[in-house]
Amino acid sequence: MSTVVPTSEEDPALSVVRFTAQLSWADAGPEVNRLCVEAQECMIEGRWLDLASLMLTSADLIFSKASEKDLECIFTIICNLVKKAENLDQVHEMAELISSKLSQQPNDKPALRIKLLFNLYNLLENPYSRFFVYMKALNLAINGKVTEHILPSVKKIDSFLKEWNLGVKDQRELFLKISNILKEAKGSAKESFKFLTKYLETFSVEDAYAMNEAKEEALRAIIEFIKAPDMFQCGLLDMPALVQLAKDAKYALAYQLLKIFLTGRLSDYLDFQEANSELLKTYGLLHEDCIAKMRLLTLVDLGMTESSQIPYSMIKDTLQIDDTEVEYWVVKAISAKLLDCKIDQMNQAVIVSRCIERVFGTDQWQLLRAQLATWRGNISGVISTIHANRITEDTTQTMQGLAIH
Repeated sequence: MSTVVPTSEEDPALSVVRFTAQLSWADAGPEVNRLCVEAQECMIEGRWLDLASLMLTSADLIFSKASEKDLECIFTIICNLVKKAENLDQVHEMAELISSKLSQQPNDKPALRIKLLFNLYNLLENPYSRFFVYMKALNLAINGKVTEHILPSVKKIDSFLKEWNLGVKDQRELFLKISNILKEAKGSAKESFKFLTKYLETFSVEDAYAMNEAKEEALRAIIEFIKAPDMFQCGLLDMPALVQLAKDAKYALAYQLLKIFLTGRLSDYLDFQEANSELLKTYGLLHEDCIAKMRLLTLVDLGMTESSQIPYSMIKDTLQIDDTEVEYWVVKAISAKLLDCKIDQMNQAVIVSRCIERVFGTDQWQLLRAQLATWRGNISGVISTIHANRITEDTTQTMQGLAIH
């Protein structure tokens, strides 16, 4: 098979038109000549969007015929047309055209298509055009079932967001899309939940209509948090997108369950389960797993609300376990980094020095801010004292030197 090799005698774009036309329409000399003439007219008149459209039509026809090397060369030349556009609107139109064409057949060389989209992305300077192309790549990865090719870019989303400067609606679309991709990726449950939380955070009470559309995702967040064996704190409880569930007959019990897992104890969960066992099955929640998680969370609650020294007997009764299991659950909580404590076997007590905050919302941020301010004040005081002592010491040494002289 012949390969596209741009020469000094012919513009690279014209070479692509000729090559793709010849490969698309065998023995169609007149058609090839017509397309080349049309391409030349576009170039002379500076109609770069029309030229891109013309080139893409032929390129699309040969996608299954040409080698990946040829296709990459062809689309590199097509994508470079964005550099010839006269203004940002034209650039965006061309970016839309090229990225839409590349996304139309997600099952035909999807990995190559994603690579070509990222090549286009790197040629663009307009932040919103970059965002548009990135979203096309996300959709292509999903539809072509090659999400592993998009995952490395997800790690850079924070820097992308600073560059893109997106509005709320675009942020929502991005966060939810990434969350759904990560949900299917092995070992990415926590990251998926993080982006789902970011999505839900974009809703406010003032945007009631839009927030109403987030109810299913809010329910999903509740279920994912409860199911996760290694997630014990979150800021979901006070989010408007979650709070709205409390007044919705379809979702109210789910919100109540979330509240139990974030503020209640094992006994609260058992009462809820007894009255709503079928609902838990509907959500795909296993009773045994819920009990295990609630025991750990209840132990944290004991550490927060009781004195720093918790008797074994209280742990046994509250967690509804045997005497022999007390130390097992304490060690399990320590391993999960839920609390720092010492086990006093002699006095049959657990001495707690620190517990995690199960709910981390506005109040907790304000408390942390106050603590940091206090620490900063203390450090400033220490520095001032050291500085004052140094001045006093230097003055004393100077006076002693004068006396000796």
